[in-house]
Amino acid sequence: MRLPSLLPTPPVRRRASTAAAGFTLIELLLVLAILGILAAIVVPKFSGRTEQARVTAAQSQIATFGTALDAYEVDMGSYPLGKDGLQALVQEPRDSKNWKGPYLKGEIPVDPWNQPYLYECPGRRNNKSYDLSSIGPDGRDGTDDDIANWQTASK
Repeated sequence: MRLPSLLPTPPVRRRASTAAAGFTLIELLLVLAILGILAAIVVPKFSGRTEQARVTAAQSQIATFGTALDAYEVDMGSYPLGKDGLQALVQEPRDSKNWKGPYLKGEIPVDPWNQPYLYECPGRRNNKSYDLSSIGPDGRDGTDDDIANWQTASK
């Protein structure tokens, strides 16, 4: 006959299901993306660099437009003409033969100050291609704070 042990019995280990064992890679990436977006919004405000972040965003967007406009020019043989030429990057022009767009996804974005980008082809400053600019923080065209695809001596 066996006598009962006075030692406590070890606890029974239960296996956790694999579905509830931890976070998935997608969940972790989503959390990191949200934290990155929040940091991108909050950090410039605390460091007093909000305006510089907007200028950088406008420069980046102008570079993106430049890539799309160059692809359009390769397909069509010329840049879109007129002041409303950026629309040709997302909607096929009426008389197009080789349009392979859209060259930008979605709608034509506005600049970081909620103003439309200014496009002109042929350009006044780039007479063999186009002028593309944002009026910048002051909201006036032709001032020193404009962000553009051309270089001026004053900048």
